[in-house]
Amino acid sequence: MNNFENNKRYYTLNNFYKQTFGCKVFKVSLNGGFTCPNIDGTVGVGGCLYCSSKGSGDFAGDKNDDLLTQFNETKILLDKKWPNGKYIAYFQANTNTYAPVERLEKLYSEALAIDNVIGLSVSTRPDAITDDTLDFLTELSKKTFLTVELGLQSIHNETLELINRGHDFECFHATYTKLRERGINVVVHIINGLPYESNEMMLETARYLSEINPQGVKIHMLHVLKNSPMADFYENNKFHILTRDEYVDIVCDQLEILRDNIVIHRITGDADFAQLVEPQWIKKKFCVMNEIDKELRRRDTYQGRKSNVLTYERVNL
Repeated sequence: MNNFENNKRYYTLNNFYKQTFGCKVFKVSLNGGFTCPNIDGTVGVGGCLYCSSKGSGDFAGDKNDDLLTQFNETKILLDKKWPNGKYIAYFQANTNTYAPVERLEKLYSEALAIDNVIGLSVSTRPDAITDDTLDFLTELSKKTFLTVELGLQSIHNETLELINRGHDFECFHATYTKLRERGINVVVHIINGLPYESNEMMLETARYLSEINPQGVKIHMLHVLKNSPMADFYENNKFHILTRDEYVDIVCDQLEILRDNIVIHRITGDADFAQLVEPQWIKKKFCVMNEIDKELRRRDTYQGRKSNVLTYERVNL
């Protein structure tokens, strides 16, 4: 448990940044004006069922503003409390490698040139990294602290098809492998509570992640948002939405499975409350986080406790 903060039983992003950079570090969400191959018809239309109208970038900047303006809107607020903080520029909205390399280089360089930006985080899809982009990211990772955030959501192809993900599990695994072979840091996104997934299915996703051992994981709860395809699907099907207690139990089970060197970048999600249909309990984010801490203490357990005995096996990986 050497990587854990005194009051946590899992490896937090805050602690990782302190260990790596020796200071307080913040991620600032930016909108580079990208679209998505699952929206523009390249692999699909309408996007993933859960995706908001802002391409899961509800807290990123305004794409009509330049990157410096977007960045400073957040930095001004943070500087009041942490005037000596450093920053990771986080390209969040839509698919942030879905453009020619020349455009990526321009936008990424612009973000890295901002004062006190010490690294870059790029959120993308496994089907949106070309060989040229992979070469570019490889060179970039040698010059700055680079993380590629890769959406998986679930290892189960039936779920990926249901949510209109636009790619299968095998696509994710192939792209993840290519990135890691190049030495590029990868953070994997997963979603708990996807329609019709059982607890065991969600734990199987965690076992797979423990097996491949990414640098980080983001754990989200499914949000049903107004004006999203998921809102229509939920209205017509009324699938089970996890209760807060169910979510807490599943997350704690997943943490026990995940290796203790994997940084937990997120353990629950933020939602635009004005657009939120379900679950309403997600509005009390810190309450959810506290309940996870309490359950880990109640169990007297911690991240990685079961990672040495639980392995994941899948044919044709």
